[in-house]
Amino acid sequence: MLEPPDFETVDLAAELAHSFGLAAVEIVFLPLGADPNTAVYRVIDSARRAYFLKLRGTFDPVSVALPDVLRAHAGARVIAPLRTRAGALACDFDRFTLILYPYVDGRDAWETGLTEAQWHVLGCALKGLHTLTPPPDLAARIRRETYAPLWRDRARAFLGRVEHETWAERVAVQAAALLRGQRDVILDLVDRAGRLAATLQEQPREAVLCHSDIHAGNVLLDAEGVLHVVDWDDPILAPKERDLMFIGGGLFGGWRAPAEEEALFYAGYGDTQVDAVALAYYRYERIIVDIAVYCANLLDTEAGGDDRAQSLHYLASNFEPGQTIDLAYRADRSGFFAAGGSGDV
Repeated sequence: MLEPPDFETVDLAAELAHSFGLAAVEIVFLPLGADPNTAVYRVIDSARRAYFLKLRGTFDPVSVALPDVLRAHAGARVIAPLRTRAGALACDFDRFTLILYPYVDGRDAWETGLTEAQWHVLGCALKGLHTLTPPPDLAARIRRETYAPLWRDRARAFLGRVEHETWAERVAVQAAALLRGQRDVILDLVDRAGRLAATLQEQPREAVLCHSDIHAGNVLLDAEGVLHVVDWDDPILAPKERDLMFIGGGLFGGWRAPAEEEALFYAGYGDTQVDAVALAYYRYERIIVDIAVYCANLLDTEAGGDDRAQSLHYLASNFEPGQTIDLAYRADRSGFFAAGGSGDV
């Protein structure tokens, strides 16, 4: 969120005192992130200790249980949530779930890029995650990849709506015009992802534990340059390409060329066979999810304030030269569209 939720910070302080025994003397809203269902704050207690407070409008308990387990795994480099006085990893507040973390003073990889050494560390960290077997009770609660058409169907539905619906709000009008102008590209992405999904359903790949959203904004570098992987809100058991698609996919700020990102990352990750079909599917599907989510934020509601303009910016950036769609097409080596496909690869 870019704008704070509509409750008083004094009530938030009371909840922190009740649930965590924390005497908050400062609670500062941080206008960060693209998720309109998540608000974050910096909290200072009476001993001048700092905390990172996250409020989630939608919440899966796995998102806190997993990093709690992973903090014992040296390669994962996670920041685990703090427990309440009752021993829980989260608590309810207003319409949100409240999660409290130690505060790490640093910048994400969008802001600063990664050094060669940090790319190596990130590769090692993801290798550690992908080779970790979670406890059976936790594994049973983590969602599994099904290649379902949910997001592809939603993207198609929005394309249909902008052909016959109108909007009055300025940003919604711009979003609808963008979708109409990019209709053929979006339909091509949906078609490609659907065909690749059918192949992956017929020929299942090995599933490993994946973060699922390992872009530059979720790689935090502290003041000493130590790398932390954050935002474990949506883990999944899926082919490793679910995470590997981010490397060289235009989601690390453009500080390095895609081939350089890949070379540095895999020096840490180690030798591995990257499945071209799975990689192509996940890059296309990620773009489709972005389109569907941002369209819902912009066309289904007029709420959001400054978040609306940011959502439109993120949506439009996918279509810019050299960005995610361009990179997905250029890197597609699945062979699926070598003959009779809907576009050049």
